[in-house]
Amino acid sequence: MKTIQFKTNIKCGGCVATATPYLDTVAGASKWKVDTTVADKILTVQDDLIPTDEIIAAVNKAGFTAEVVK
Repeated sequence: MKTIQFKTNIKCGGCVATATPYLDTVAGASKWKVDTTVADKILTVQDDLIPTDEIIAAVNKAGFTAEVVK
């Protein structure tokens, strides 16, 4: 299974709660997490079948930004 990481502006537990329904719909409840303790607020998604643009769109719908970490 491939891991994709995104730099986001999801800053706290409340932000994670806001993004959860959107990310759960696209990635599945147990296949993503956001590390809010690091400066880049890294979203990690563990799935190689989800297009990155769908993940970015879900984060955007939740009111946040995401860009792939290269």
